[in-house]
Amino acid sequence: MIRIGGFLLITLIAIMMATGVASLLYSNELSRLRATVSHGSLVAELDVGPVEYADSGAGIPLLSIHGAGGGFDQGLALAADLVGGGFRVIAPSRFGYLRTPVPQDPSAIAQADAHSALLSKLNVPKAVVVGVSAGARSAVELALRHPDKVAALILVVPALYSPTSPVSTDIGRGNKFAFWAVNAGGDFAWWAAETIAPSILIRFVGVRPALVAAAPQAEKDRIASFVKSVEPLSLRVAGLKIDSAPQSYELPLQEITAPTIIISARDDLFNTLPSAEFAASRIHGARLVVFDTGGHLLVGRVQAVRKAIRAFLAGAGLTPSG
Repeated sequence: MIRIGGFLLITLIAIMMATGVASLLYSNELSRLRATVSHGSLVAELDVGPVEYADSGAGIPLLSIHGAGGGFDQGLALAADLVGGGFRVIAPSRFGYLRTPVPQDPSAIAQADAHSALLSKLNVPKAVVVGVSAGARSAVELALRHPDKVAALILVVPALYSPTSPVSTDIGRGNKFAFWAVNAGGDFAWWAAETIAPSILIRFVGVRPALVAAAPQAEKDRIASFVKSVEPLSLRVAGLKIDSAPQSYELPLQEITAPTIIISARDDLFNTLPSAEFAASRIHGARLVVFDTGGHLLVGRVQAVRKAIRAFLAGAGLTPSG
């Protein structure tokens, strides 16, 4: 993978913008991506406002709460990768993502209340709840505020509170460019970086590029698909800005009663391991699974994660169909 500094990348993007070929390729790709996310979801009218969601499959209900840069599409993909089949997957787009607008109160508490209201709207009394990265915040709030809705709690690379070492990311030149693209809501900038220097975006999503370079082709494809899933960036930037603020306060995690499993990796560039360890120490009976390598996207660990989660669910009496 090509390594290019932020200034040089911006220069190359400017050159690409000046060429008709790049403009045509970008225009076609953006149209395709916008068409993709315009299908496969519904919009529920809740008290908090409209909430987009997908409802797919059959079996035990599973609420898949995506991380930063996501939407219902990422929620579906994460459930398939990390949990596997045999579930009815309900995947909402959180506030500011795709067709879910930002309400007056976009907090994790309000998001949790929206999750609960969505389950009630769909006549789902209780669900397995999966919260990934920034999605772990509203997953935890759901378990605290609406414990009757949560059959089991699965937190993957959780961007939660840690008293000693908060979730963060380095501000190198590549990440400065990626932050600029996000703050600008720049669809073209993200697409161009993905085309010219994907290693910049791989690092931005919390994974060392060398780890991906050494991975099997199937994992390379999965990571590339995840990076692409952030597009169109302009339809997700409002949610990204909400998620960019770290969780700076401690929650009464000891009050969570749902069976819980927490998964992280030591080399996660977002530094989620301390928050995972802290949450596991506070939630009674929580199981903590830590991988030495894998980064924020758990490169090379998907099968092991799925095996651990399904064993955990079976132990909680939640064996999926099929």
